[in-house]
Amino acid sequence: NQKMAAAQKHVLRVYVARDTALKLTLLERPKSVKELKEIMQERFKPRLDEDFSLHYEDPDFDGELCLLVDIKELPEKGTLRVVRPEGDTSSTASSDTDILPNALQRQKSWPDHFVVPGFGYEMEHILEEGNRVYEESGKLLKLKRSHKSEILKKMAETIYSFKPYPHEKELAMAAKALITAHPCLRMTAGEDGELGWKRHIGYKVASYRNNLAKAGVAEVAINTGRRSRNNPDKDHPHQNIKKARKAEVNYIINLPKDQTPASLETMREEIIHEVEKTERNQLVIGKLMNTSYALRRQEIVGALVAPRVRDVVGRWPALLMESQ
Repeated sequence: NQKMAAAQKHVLRVYVARDTALKLTLLERPKSVKELKEIMQERFKPRLDEDFSLHYEDPDFDGELCLLVDIKELPEKGTLRVVRPEGDTSSTASSDTDILPNALQRQKSWPDHFVVPGFGYEMEHILEEGNRVYEESGKLLKLKRSHKSEILKKMAETIYSFKPYPHEKELAMAAKALITAHPCLRMTAGEDGELGWKRHIGYKVASYRNNLAKAGVAEVAINTGRRSRNNPDKDHPHQNIKKARKAEVNYIINLPKDQTPASLETMREEIIHEVEKTERNQLVIGKLMNTSYALRRQEIVGALVAPRVRDVVGRWPALLMESQ
């Protein structure tokens, strides 16, 4: 019985809010999705008092979120995301897309198993033929510079979709996945091939970040302007990097496409006006707070000097409300 229980043990990371993940350990699989939700409501009380559905990262679709309908689909180790009905304005609201409409943001954390992305038709054909030759003769594929650049760019884009500042072990995971999926890409007959691709992928990710920073992407642009020959007193380029913490998916995001700093500042003033009312309109406050999230995040984490709590609360008094 103990062996059976161990085999059925589930260790899950549950996103109960936009940037809040909680660990859930189950000694056995629940009998139904309903029972799982009841267990979560009890364990995570009072975070999950409202109605919600559960989504899981489906490996059949490269980790894309799917609605958990059949309890048999519950992974033994994986990530679940709580999604609430549209219109729910609680602080533990569902997905980043619901919270931040029209804003570009990351919706997936680093996967347990890195899935190599697909490349263009020509590149896929070259790799398929290269893998066939490698299996027959052990001959490695000699890539053109343009082909290698195409592979690295796609790998960098995929890695960035999970996190902008991957760790060494994560770069190694991506490199290993690449040469496992396409053994003809080994740079040498030994393990050096993995290390070589890891190094090249790391350089490409850094280059990709620089390009995005120049384009004004907030989460990487915030780390530009560091120490250089012209700015010797500023932070070292590799120290005090502002990035998402372990339980966060997004650190800082750009403003919604249909908003400007001025329009969001107007919303902030509307929030103050609404909070000062005797009878507050929770739906209005929730909607305004959700839409202005990017501005608030930039003010707090993007500041050169961390703002004082009382200053933040003074500008955003709704943060003291239980619903926020």
